[in-house]
Formats: sequence, structure tokens, C-alpha cells
Amino acid sequence: MTIHREGHRLLSVAFLIVLLLLSLTWAYLPWPWLSSLLTIGLAAFFLFLLQFFRNPSRQLVVDASLLICPADGKVVVIEEVYEPEYLQTQCRQISIFMSPLNVHINRAVAAGTVSYFKYHPGKYLVAWHPKSSTENERTSLALKLHNNQEVLLRQIAGAVARRIRWYVKQGDSLAQGQEFGFIKFGSRVDIFVPLDAEIKVTLGQKVKGGLTVLAQLNK
Repeated sequence: MTIHREGHRLLSVAFLIVLLLLSLTWAYLPWPWLSSLLTIGLAAFFLFLLQFFRNPSRQLVVDASLLICPADGKVVVIEEVYEPEYLQTQCRQISIFMSPLNVHINRAVAAGTVSYFKYHPGKYLVAWHPKSSTENERTSLALKLHNNQEVLLRQIAGAVARRIRWYVKQGDSLAQGQEFGFIKFGSRVDIFVPLDAEIKVTLGQKVKGGLTVLAQLNK
């Protein structure tokens, strides 16, 4: 397992700070038991950061007839909605909540061309709030697929996750499973798929980005 590039600088700084605090703790605290407790706490904090930025090796699903999950997490929404920003049609929304313990890489659900991309500044409501999809800081990315259908993916910042990273722009071509972004410290990804797509996940299901099949296209 490797560490994602988004964590390199932060982890380097955190490691130096932890070393400094450990040195001060053992040099100046007169109570060994307290020094031991602080050492355990600092070590646990650094291990938390390490696991957050992990980038596990995965044998990604590659199939033009399938849409794969763009993120690790838990399915919290499956419903028919009208998508007003770009698709402007009825579609199926699937939302995946990413906790701080999940891998936070965001991946393309299918191979395609980025037909639309926009960053929206906004609020930091908790990710499961119904209005977070339209009022929080977010990005919207539409992919035009091989069959000319389009799907929309939305990265959404939450109350803790206040930094969204993206690596694409309109006109880029993406392979299925390719990284298109990263959300720091947990949040949510919404996916808007055609109504006739056969949904392959269920509410409450835990999913893996690039591995779990989200839906099957019928065209």
C-alpha cells in the first residue's frame, strides 16, 4: 500500500511536529505515565493520518456496460430526481457517504470525455444534510460515455471535509476507474445516472471505489 500524493506534504509536517512534541514530552514532563499516554496519543494520531491518505492497489473493474462506484463508503441515497444543473432531466441519484476511515480517492465511473466541469463555492453543512448537494462547496463533473449517454458526478464537502481536490477539466478523457479527485477528511459523492440503468447497489451497502458495480447501462 502506498500513500496518496495529497498526503505527502501534510504527513511530512505532521511527522516532524510529532517528533518535536515527543522530544519535549520525554525531556520535560516529570511523570513517566503521562509521557507514555501522550506518546500513545500522538502515535495514534499519526497512524490515523497515514490510514486516511492510504492508496491501496486495486484490480479495477473495466467494462463499458457497467458504471463502477466512484468512492469508498456507504450508500445513503437512491432516488429518482430532476438534475437541474447540467443534465436537466429526470435521473437516478445515488449518494455515497465517505467517513474519515474510508479511502478518499474519487474515480471515474466509466470511460468517457469530461463534457462539463464546474466548481461551486458554498457552505459546509454535514454531508448527509438534504441541502448539502446543492448548497455546500462542491464540484460537478459530467462524463459523456461511449454510447453518448451522460452521467454527472458531484464531489461535496462536508462539515469536516473542507478541501476538495480535482485533477480534470472540460474536454479531458478519462479511463474507467481513473482518479479524478480527492476529498480530505470525509464527505459525499453524488452520482446521477440514466433512469433506465439497472442499479446494482442497495441503501446502506458498503462499497469500494473502482471495485463495486454501481449500475448496468441498458444502451
